[in-house]
Amino acid sequence: MLTMLLVWILNAVALLVVAYLLPGIAVASFGSALIAALVLGLLNMLVKPVLVLLTLPITIITLGLFLLVLNALLFWFAGSVLKGFQVNGFWWAVGGAILYSLISGLLSRIIA
Repeated sequence: MLTMLLVWILNAVALLVVAYLLPGIAVASFGSALIAALVLGLLNMLVKPVLVLLTLPITIITLGLFLLVLNALLFWFAGSVLKGFQVNGFWWAVGGAILYSLISGLLSRIIA
């Protein structure tokens, strides 16, 4: 339980770092980052497996690169649904999703 809470906080920190590094992504506050990290986690847990299954043929044809597009679309969707988290376009979502994955992965290694 404590580990999940720590991972959630680290993901929020990763989101704040992404917003700091990329001008096309904005996070209003740490509270907004916590909510956005939670929504991104839920989207990745509940929606992404269905999308991966539905887009399996194109993912195979592109040798897995379409998964980057799926990550970006989920990131962009979260930015359009939440008030304190904003993503200004698809290409910012691509960069943000990649950077968010890298930073949150590195931060998660700290506690592992």
